[in-house]
Parts: sequence; C-alpha cells; structure tokens
Amino acid sequence: MYADTPDVLVTGLGALSCVGSGTGALWRGMHTARSAPTRVPDPLAHMDHPHMYLVPEADLPVGPEELDGLPLGRASQFAIEAAREAVESAGLAGLAGVDPRRVAVAISSGMGDSDLHERRRAGEPAKHDRWAPVFPVASAVGAWLGAQGANTSLSNACAASGYALSVAADLIRSGEADVVLAGGTEAYSRTALACFNRLGAIDPERCRPFAADRRGTIFGEGAAVLVLESAAHARARGAKTVYARLAGTGWSCDAYHATAPEPGGAQIERAMREALREADPALDPAPGAAASGPALGTASGAAGPGPLGFVVPHGTGTELNDVVEARALSAVLGEAAPFTPLYSVKALLGHTGGAAGAFAALAAVLVLHHKTLPPNVPVGALDPECEVPLPAGPTPMTAPYGLVNAYAFGGNNVSLVLQEASS
Repeated sequence: MYADTPDVLVTGLGALSCVGSGTGALWRGMHTARSAPTRVPDPLAHMDHPHMYLVPEADLPVGPEELDGLPLGRASQFAIEAAREAVESAGLAGLAGVDPRRVAVAISSGMGDSDLHERRRAGEPAKHDRWAPVFPVASAVGAWLGAQGANTSLSNACAASGYALSVAADLIRSGEADVVLAGGTEAYSRTALACFNRLGAIDPERCRPFAADRRGTIFGEGAAVLVLESAAHARARGAKTVYARLAGTGWSCDAYHATAPEPGGAQIERAMREALREADPALDPAPGAAASGPALGTASGAAGPGPLGFVVPHGTGTELNDVVEARALSAVLGEAAPFTPLYSVKALLGHTGGAAGAFAALAAVLVLHHKTLPPNVPVGALDPECEVPLPAGPTPMTAPYGLVNAYAFGGNNVSLVLQEASS
C-alpha cells in the first residue's frame, strides 16, 4: 500500500458498555458471560420491543454537557469517557511530549447525538437553547483532547467503527499522523429503535447470534476507543504497553440491497481475504484450495488449528446475516473452520451499531493480550446452517492472529486482522 509501511500498534484502550465502565469491567463481563437487555426509560418508546443493552445508570459519565459552546449528547459523552481511559492507558494524558498536530481522531456513530434533537422534537425540556449538529463525536473528542490532526466522524452504519480503525491505520501508514484515537460510540435513539421494530428486526428476548431460534438483533449502548500509534513513535516515547498490532484491513461493498447482505457472501469473503493477506499472505490460501497446509493448518499439513486463533464475527442475530457470514467463514477458513473458535461480542453487549466494529476489535485485542478466549454467552441450540464453533468455556490462545468482521446496511463490509504484540 505504502512504501516502507510502518507498523500500526494498539497502545491504549477505553470502553463503556452495558457491563460497566472501563476495559477491566468489559474483560470481567466477557468472562462472566452474563448480561440482559432492559426496557428503555423512555415514556415515548411506543413500540413492540422497547428494550436495549443500556449503560448502567451508575456508570453514566457526568458530562460534559457542552464543549466550547457546543451542546453534547449522550453519544459524544460516551466517546469522551472511553477516550479518557484510552489515552490514560496509553500514557498520553494531556498529550505530554506529543506534537498535537500529529494526533488525529476517527470516531464513528450510527445515530450520533440524535438524542438532543429527539428530545426537542418531542417537546421535552431542552438542556440547551442552541442548535447542535448530529455527528460531532470526533470533533468533540478532538477538542477535549487537543488533537490538531484530522478529526473525522464516520457513519456508514454498523460497519462504521471498523472503517474508522482502517482509516486510522491509513493515516499512520501514509505519514499523516503518529497517533490516532479510533473507535465508535452509540447511545439510545428512539428513532433507530422504532425503525428496527417496524422492520421486525428486534429479537423479543435477547441478542442470540447464530442460534436456531434467533429472531433479530437487540441494540446496545456504549463506546470503544483504541489508541493506534506508529511503532516508531511508540518506541521513541517509550510507550508503556503495546496491546496488539493492527496487521491487516479489508473493505468491500455488496452494492446488492439497501438492508440485506448479498446471499452468496462474495464481497464479505473478499474483505476477509484482503485483511488476511495484508496481515500475512500465509493466512489466506488460494480461493478453493484446502486450508490444510501451512497456511491455516498445522506444520505437518494436517487440518487443525493454525496461526489464525479466533474470529470475532459480525453476527447480529438476524436470520440472513448470520447464515451468510457463517458460510463465508467456512469458505475462507476451509478445513481449519471447525478448529477456529468464534467469540460473539454482541451476545454480551448487544448490537452497538456504529460502535460494533470497535467493540469487536477491542475484544480481539484483549483476547490476544491475555491469551485467553472467554466463554461465549449461551445462545441455545445453533442453527444447522450456521456451523460455527462458539466455545462455552474459556479457551487458551496460542495462535498470534485474530480476525474481526463488521458489516452494514448498503453492503458495507470491513474486516480487520489483529496480531499479538509479542510477535
């Protein structure tokens, strides 16, 4: 892609979700493997299934209500809270010793700060009498941090934060930035939840990806932010921890339907293969070839666990999406598919929309960092058309790579490959 492409490292992590505030709470929640949606506290949520995986009241950030005169909604507040933890864990609080002109922000959201507008349109008391844009999340984080590089809000639906991480990597690889805060944020939106109810796409019980009796998805709130940094910059400043390396990215678009994935999964498969090849050509055997050699199998050539240790799938719990992704994974992984476990982050946190790809990437980084795949939240019997391994107990990880998928309305697909820091 670029001459002398620099390595892109993950040096900071921040999270806020239905299991609490902080990456520590997220990692504990991943091991507890228990969560449940709750009814949204909105008297105007007149819909069949008004429930979500909400950020607990005790963990809601205290402001900021505005920044430089700009009113902020819930999503921007979530993003700032996650960014605060991420920069602290990276040792970058206050950008001490870092050129702010070389620090960028790429934060995504599906609905942004739409809660400000929804309250006003519903005649609820407004906290501010000033107009505010719907998608200020990146500029809000950038202003809070003092980042003077590119500040970009991405909003291509549920793949957006996967794209944000890829854009961040490109900014570093092209030499436009040394450090990028990348991720996504999503908060309760009455409009979004009502629309998915009208589509019949909300599960009445919980988010159950790949389950035989799944009936749709359930939204979740929260924010996930990762600090990406060039290896040279991390070394020069003495970064205290390197959590992982962003080794590969791949984009594609179905251009098939406004909401449904292309049933054959060709473009989903393409995005995965591009990310795998960029990370390590050995990770992607030629299409149609058996994955039983050194590429994805053992050193002896027999089918078995390979260098790709796990997958964090998009898996939303919607009927067609899960089937198409399961088939595409089988095509890409070949004979290694039964030995490559999946971790379903949406079964724990719900579908966090524009933040889903970032939460999946953050989960993958934690798995690589701790060398353990946590147990999946039980979803019941699996759909026979979704032959994917979802371990019910913790699984030691020895392989150096993890694959992350994020897909969206409009056929937007992105795949990321994370690599353990020690390799």
